[in-house]
Amino acid sequence: MHTLPIGPLSLPITFFLILVALLVAAGVGRLFGAGQRTGVANILIDMLIAAVLVARIAFVAIWFDTYRSAPWSMLDIRDGGFTPWAGLIAALLLAFWRAWRRPALRRPLAFGLAAGAVAWAGLFAAIRLMENTAMPQAPLTTLAGEPTTLAALAQGKPTVVNLWATWCPPCRREMPVLAAAQKQETGMQFVFVNQGEHLTTAQRFINGVGAKLELANVVVDPGNAIGREVGSGSLPTTLFYSASGQLVDIHLGELSAASLASKLDRLRSASNLSNKE
Repeated sequence: MHTLPIGPLSLPITFFLILVALLVAAGVGRLFGAGQRTGVANILIDMLIAAVLVARIAFVAIWFDTYRSAPWSMLDIRDGGFTPWAGLIAALLLAFWRAWRRPALRRPLAFGLAAGAVAWAGLFAAIRLMENTAMPQAPLTTLAGEPTTLAALAQGKPTVVNLWATWCPPCRREMPVLAAAQKQETGMQFVFVNQGEHLTTAQRFINGVGAKLELANVVVDPGNAIGREVGSGSLPTTLFYSASGQLVDIHLGELSAASLASKLDRLRSASNLSNKE
């Protein structure tokens, strides 16, 4: 499960885990600081802000050459470009600094952070146990009307599977980025799986807008079987599978050139490791 349905919306499960961890940390911190009337909620919010800012800055620094051609895109955090380890270090340094300045915070903050970490780890482990990491085997249809599957299209190569729809603006915006990568990354397969629309709708779109991009491996999944199987109810969703058909990474929302490059780098590393084994 990668998204949590909330009415007509889908919340990324990562955000849900962070929210739960923060609430648990704040509650436990308040409990242990009750005698001193000391809470940690404000510090936790500051830690989250610091983590997001530093994680974004680190990601932009690592992939600066990719952002150079479109510098304003550095500010668009919707591409999901973050470096988690940098954000975690920044948050912990801020916590240590606040605790050093205010000794009364040390006990509630330490117990709060420990409880939040345990809550996050427990939920994350439970979700991973329920997660299906194998490439979906649901039947698909090519634009020529022929039946196929993701495994048949993958041909034993690392594969990027993009779930999209013609009515989805972020899906259309990210297509040029994916199309460019499809032409450049000849050692990988790129598959564009239309979700929930009729074959003729997808054909009409690809013959119009898609023709300029020269997209290959466009298929339709009228029943949203792939989205349900991977546990994602939001579009666009991009899945990254190793040559052995195991899920390596997932991206919810619009991809930028930098965020796609980072995912492909991880996919290459996972595929190389798999080949060595």
